[in-house]
Amino acid sequence: MPVTATRMRPATPTTMQRTLIRPTIMPGMAMVITMITTTATIITMTSIASMTITTAIPMLMTTNKPPGKRQSVMPEAARSSEAPALGPTDISESEAASLYRLMTWLSPSFPVGAFSYSSGLEWAVEAGDITDAASLRQWLASMLVNGAGICDGIFLAHAYRAASSGDDALLADIVELASAFAPSRERHLETTAQGRAFIEIARAAWHNALLDRLITSCKAAIVYPVAVGLVSAAHAIPLAPTLHAFLHAVTSNWISAGARLVPLGQTDSQRVLAQLEPDVAATAKRALVASLDDLGSATFRADLASMRHETQYTRLFRS
Repeated sequence: MPVTATRMRPATPTTMQRTLIRPTIMPGMAMVITMITTTATIITMTSIASMTITTAIPMLMTTNKPPGKRQSVMPEAARSSEAPALGPTDISESEAASLYRLMTWLSPSFPVGAFSYSSGLEWAVEAGDITDAASLRQWLASMLVNGAGICDGIFLAHAYRAASSGDDALLADIVELASAFAPSRERHLETTAQGRAFIEIARAAWHNALLDRLITSCKAAIVYPVAVGLVSAAHAIPLAPTLHAFLHAVTSNWISAGARLVPLGQTDSQRVLAQLEPDVAATAKRALVASLDDLGSATFRADLASMRHETQYTRLFRS
């Protein structure tokens, strides 16, 4: 087969940097010469007399067959009218709302006035019972496991269940018992003042009709743990995370008071909080399954500290 030479004008550097000529013999054609340049210009000659010039996108060119039908790249979720299923790292809208509210309500920045109370720690520091991070941790562990911590956890759990079930009579009894359970006048002031502030602020920011009805059924002052249980039940926030978050908040407030009284640095304070993590978890677990008959305190020194704080000569805290 004769080869016919064709004179072509040299390409300028701006239009062609490198030329690759590859002859291809195809059935029914004399010769196909494909010329590919860096500017994506393809020159195909099926004969001497005819020449076709095609411009294509670099790296997507083909000369053997026309491009096939482009597949859709729309995500499957966009093509479907149904909402995509939640993955293992996703949370639902209700779970996100519950987490947001718990983090807000039990944050140190939530204005219930907890920073002004020490639960008797001020007297314990002055008496020499608490002198460093280790003695503070031991004191607070006892309060969590055998004192105010476990009692408050039980009251929260039972108030939550009574509110969720709509048992107003039982709820009124729990509120009255919890108010009478404070061992001293100052501890009673501490827990009722925080309970009142918690409910008022939560109602103002997240109005809830069910919460309004629950509050009218309470005949006595609402203490702090009962207030947390009522608000969480009215907003359908699960009990277990509510209880854990409440005990964490109470423990953090105790440590904050102890850090200012001892005093302790920020690192030592966080070490104490980390060391109390098992005690918080164990107390929450017990409170979830305990009955009202399990209420009781064995932290007599802490109860005496709250009583003696009333007559302490110099005081930074209200309890």
